[in-house]
Amino acid sequence: MTNKSAIEVNGRTYAWPKRPLVVVCVDGSEPAYIERAVEMGVMPFTERMLASGSDLRCDCVIPSFTNPNNLSIVTGRPPEVHGISGNFFLDPDSGEEVMMNDPRFMRAPTIFSAFEAQGAKIVIVTAKDKLRSLLGNGLNYGKDGSICFSSEKSAEATLAENGIDGVVEMVGMDVPSVYSAELSEFIFAAGVKLMRSRRPDFMYLSTTDYVQHKHAPGTEGANSFYAMMDRYWAELDAEGATLVMTADHGMNAKHNAAGEPDVIYLQTVLDDMLGAGQARVILPITDPYVVHHGALGSFATAYLPASADQAQVTATLSALQGVEVVLSKQEAAERFGLPTDRIGDLVVVSAGSKVIGTSADRHDLAQLKEPLRSHGGISEQTVPMLSNTRFEGLDGNRHLRNFDAFDLGLNYAVI
Repeated sequence: MTNKSAIEVNGRTYAWPKRPLVVVCVDGSEPAYIERAVEMGVMPFTERMLASGSDLRCDCVIPSFTNPNNLSIVTGRPPEVHGISGNFFLDPDSGEEVMMNDPRFMRAPTIFSAFEAQGAKIVIVTAKDKLRSLLGNGLNYGKDGSICFSSEKSAEATLAENGIDGVVEMVGMDVPSVYSAELSEFIFAAGVKLMRSRRPDFMYLSTTDYVQHKHAPGTEGANSFYAMMDRYWAELDAEGATLVMTADHGMNAKHNAAGEPDVIYLQTVLDDMLGAGQARVILPITDPYVVHHGALGSFATAYLPASADQAQVTATLSALQGVEVVLSKQEAAERFGLPTDRIGDLVVVSAGSKVIGTSADRHDLAQLKEPLRSHGGISEQTVPMLSNTRFEGLDGNRHLRNFDAFDLGLNYAVI
């Protein structure tokens, strides 16, 4: 391991790792998934680990979506600092609705790039390629450089673009379907192989929430997935790594008694209030992988026409059944730590069992095979913070966030 002085990144100071640090972001993992799996005896390593290590809870970033939370974890800061406010947003420079998967939208460096500049060895493996360029922003690839690739595009990884080639042969698995539990298993299988062969200073493993969108905690599908992770975590532990596991967001059932998605179609509501097309609703959950959520989540932002009475619109939306809170741009930025230039005039968050859509004709729900489970709201904010080591000197009253994972693993872990 490299032995150097502490490094400041985005206003936070991190000690150098005394042994490899593996931070795992289990996409969509509300605490109940691990709690039930441990209770039911399918995660024996995790059960032993938590008895001697750390079993904490923390809050994720709101909106509780993949991109803003993963970028918060790897920068150690909320979206108001790193700039990634959702999976999808309205670009004020172009006026176009675009994916936030381009490094040009980032406003802060990652912890990885700062440590790599001082000689640290970095390995990043993520499920979907939409995150890869953000997580690996600022890293250097090539022979003896950093490694960053996705399961989804693992067969296309090159030394120049990803710091590694021959990934599929190394892992010994076929490239999985993007809609599968195996997409996440590929990450852990690769992580174990790379821990043994490269022994990096930092490893970041970020899964997909395909399973959590389909299976509730304690069900056979969920338990099988968590048992798989348990086996790989045990292997990483056996390699002498410090493990810190958290999540980007939780997950809740978002359907009615008939099993149909329980949706507030916000664009339709605003069209009825203000006139067709006068307001513009953006759903930050939007990404190319809609089979498991239909672009329906519990957070939306709305751009209003200059003529709208914002106070009246706020009051009307607040009165809708299933709306938890309606906030102005400034209120949302202050409460959730969001960049004001990347959210609309209003932010609308729905309650635990509800999701927000635009209009019924703009959501293809035909591919939803199970009753909808989704995320995005305050009701999905509590996530695990687990480790195979104890955290010494941690203030018991501290409000932990998922983006404290590297701080805990580097500055508080008992090695």
